Amino acid sequence: MTAGQHVLRGRTAVVTGAARGVGAAVATALAARGARVALLGLEEESLAAVAAALPAPALYRHVDVTDDAAMADAAEEVRRTLGDASVVVANAGVAEGGPFLESDPVTWRRVIEVNLVGSAVTARSFLPQLLRTRGYYLQIASLASIGAAPMMSAYCASKAGVESFAQSLRAEVESRGIGVGTGYLNWTDTDMIRDADQHAVLRELRAHMPPPARKIYPAGYVAEALVRAVERRSATVYVPRWLRAVQVVRAALPGVVVRYSRQELTRSEFSPTGLLGAGGRAAAEDL
Repeated sequence: MTAGQHVLRGRTAVVTGAARGVGAAVATALAARGARVALLGLEEESLAAVAAALPAPALYRHVDVTDDAAMADAAEEVRRTLGDASVVVANAGVAEGGPFLESDPVTWRRVIEVNLVGSAVTARSFLPQLLRTRGYYLQIASLASIGAAPMMSAYCASKAGVESFAQSLRAEVESRGIGVGTGYLNWTDTDMIRDADQHAVLRELRAHMPPPARKIYPAGYVAEALVRAVERRSATVYVPRWLRAVQVVRAALPGVVVRYSRQELTRSEFSPTGLLGAGGRAAAEDL
């Protein structure tokens, strides 16, 4: 298939959390395939920089994905400026770590709101457009959707939630022509993950994972896999691919995690990290 024949050429694609990391890389990969891209997120200067680097003019908008009215306005601006969305990638997400008992309730709730509620608001805002285009919605999930880890209760709960949300949504809208996919990601080289490694609680968590699960993957590599899933309207995409095998042993994971926790988590005292990375700090400031 030549560039001029590409399935995404001339289509409108929306990416949330597009100011950096996976979101920015996905936006770049979509634009390289000829899509008209709308970048949504909290960091306006970073969004502008990503948009400026794309091969074609792009729309960017400062918006909190948990704000129903603001997201509805953003969706209307996308429709008016670029045309109805054919692709929506619900990527916006934040994380924090540390013992649940010591966690700040506001910070803990913010993770749930951005990751889970924000994904639902994103879908609600753009589903009317996807119905008209018979488009595709990709929900970014995580290995944490499959197996919950200690010291990351908000993140794991939110990612398990978005997995269930995407599966429910797919059952509702597939017969109406909308494809819904779930992207399961492992550790990715983003600002959030680099910040996580500065905190003992999350550094130790990753260090005690099996060797394949510790590896950090480049954002560009992850983005290419996600955009291939968009092209194919895949129901699931696993990055790296071996994550698919984790689904097979999913039922056994809680017991394994509890046994690990008994051995390892009593050796050190850990404190809450707060929201991680520049994106997390932006989410905290936008409260």
